[in-house]
Amino acid sequence: MRLCDRHNCEEPGDCPAPKSPNSPDRWYFCQKHAAEYNKGWDYFEGLDKEEAAARQKSENSENAGYSEAAHYSWMGSGDGSRSDDEMRALELLDLQADADFDAVKKSFRTKAKAVHPDVKPGDAEAALEFQKIQVAYEVLKQAEERRVWKG
Repeated sequence: MRLCDRHNCEEPGDCPAPKSPNSPDRWYFCQKHAAEYNKGWDYFEGLDKEEAAARQKSENSENAGYSEAAHYSWMGSGDGSRSDDEMRALELLDLQADADFDAVKKSFRTKAKAVHPDVKPGDAEAALEFQKIQVAYEVLKQAEERRVWKG
């Protein structure tokens, strides 16, 4: 049994960690010290917002084959089953991830009344905001229909 490489630790060292980037040499830590070693690690460090989003999208598309089929999992709002599009739509409507569809409808109506082209004629910014709100509502409506249809 290999011991943890941390000084004065007598736990089994079963968690390998690189000694330096692109190096084959490894430290072998116990779980506690491996967590401490990786605590400040940020995969997206040094990338701007667009590069980080592009990298995440690339990795999600590459790993899509490994995701679990939706019909094998428990589904429902607030349990991590919402897609990125649904989360962006909820954010646009100022709602939490566990919001039900009644809250979505209420928020949509409130926001739509404030920026509707009939209320603010000739305001291009309000028209654009209204379109965004409409798209967000459609995304959430279709997701709700899928959930109801499955259930």
